[in-house]
Amino acid sequence: MITSMYHEKVNRMGNAVKLLVMLLVLNGITGLARAAEKPNIILLLADDLGYRDLSCFGSPAVATPNLDRLATEGTKFTRFYAGSAVCSPTRASVLTGRYPLRFGITRHFNDVNRWLPESATTIAELLKGAGYSTAHVGKWHLGGLHVNAQGERLDNQPGPRQHGFDFYQTQIEQQPLRGRMGREQTLFRRGGTVLLRNDQRIENDDLYYPKHFTDANGDYAIELIEKMSGQSTPFFLNLWWLVPHKPYEPAPEPHWSNTAAEGISEDQHRFRSMVQHMDAKVGGILDRLDELGIAENTLVLFTSDNGAAFEGFIGDLKGDKTDLHDGGLRVPMIVRWPDAIPAGRTSDAFGHTNDLLPTFCEAAQVELPTDLPVDGKSILSHLKGGQSPSVDERGTVFWQLNLYKSIQRHYPKPKPYATEVAMRGKWKMLALKGTPVELFDLQADPNERHNVIEDHPDRVASLALELNDWLNAPRVTD
Repeated sequence: MITSMYHEKVNRMGNAVKLLVMLLVLNGITGLARAAEKPNIILLLADDLGYRDLSCFGSPAVATPNLDRLATEGTKFTRFYAGSAVCSPTRASVLTGRYPLRFGITRHFNDVNRWLPESATTIAELLKGAGYSTAHVGKWHLGGLHVNAQGERLDNQPGPRQHGFDFYQTQIEQQPLRGRMGREQTLFRRGGTVLLRNDQRIENDDLYYPKHFTDANGDYAIELIEKMSGQSTPFFLNLWWLVPHKPYEPAPEPHWSNTAAEGISEDQHRFRSMVQHMDAKVGGILDRLDELGIAENTLVLFTSDNGAAFEGFIGDLKGDKTDLHDGGLRVPMIVRWPDAIPAGRTSDAFGHTNDLLPTFCEAAQVELPTDLPVDGKSILSHLKGGQSPSVDERGTVFWQLNLYKSIQRHYPKPKPYATEVAMRGKWKMLALKGTPVELFDLQADPNERHNVIEDHPDRVASLALELNDWLNAPRVTD
């Protein structure tokens, strides 16, 4: 009897082992199948958020638990660069994977007769061609968002739809409207009164009119995620916050009360509440991905369009918005894709907003057209745990920005002034209209305190030659 009981126990154990092995195999097959699927892609772009304005990047001022969660569950980049020190050029870099100068974009747009050329090939167009649903929500600032008296978008400039987006919602970007709202400090609080969706002005919509602009963006993003996730195709959502760009306005409760502190200015309090409000809306998006069961195969990337303005925090970096030192160019970057990217990593590898298009396309299994020039490099292999592109693979990286003689900061702009940068590996050379003015070894001097231009004449001459060739390259203007 004891022998019989023993054999029965062994059989039960054997069956349990078989069941466990079967479950492991099935889970493995499911994981492999899921990894083979094209991921959904969500790009979250802040506006004027400084390198250290998130608590996971060391902010002493603002708690950002939802973006911190994104970093814990993904990879954080500590050496990621925006394509420019102001917004419109970087946005062109993000969408096209090319230097803004290629399109003659040399400063921020002023809402009057400036736009990204319709001939530019964008992420949205490439992904849409591969079967993705595409949507843009939030700030645009690449032209084409003017309306007539009937509230219909004028079609004499390309806008989001001409650049590959099936759906979009943004503010009307038209003077004198936007300038007046900025001066009155109502751009956020009354942002829902000037919304343009899919070429039509939104009015008398109980859900969105007249919502706070950050709420309108976050809530419509979730609505689109719900809609697009129900389709048989993956989606690309391009969500560009206006936060924490001026005008500094108090965010709604509980964020206003949560960010009160002794000894801070009114503008600093408003700034903190705006960042916390954005973080909460990011949390709502992450929670909805979980509820829909699509978080594992959704690539979410968060970064900023340039360095901090007046109230932002950059730590010990030099410069700020409108300045080509690292305070104006280095930005936080976090990326999460649970099916493919290991959690809890921090990378000090170089990255650039030009890299987003080739990275997203590789993740989506989209081959770039052979005749499409792209200035960025895919960093997908590095995100998955491999090596980042080497200095030789990447070559020299460039920036150009028309001269702004002041920065949006509580102190003067650093001198000498510069309008270009050529960076190769650890060496960063700044130039004024092609003439070198500063050289920094960023490895030894990451805060750009010691100009060593006199010590390395050969390196300066080599970088200057490359820079001037780049400045004189043909441009796309239509």
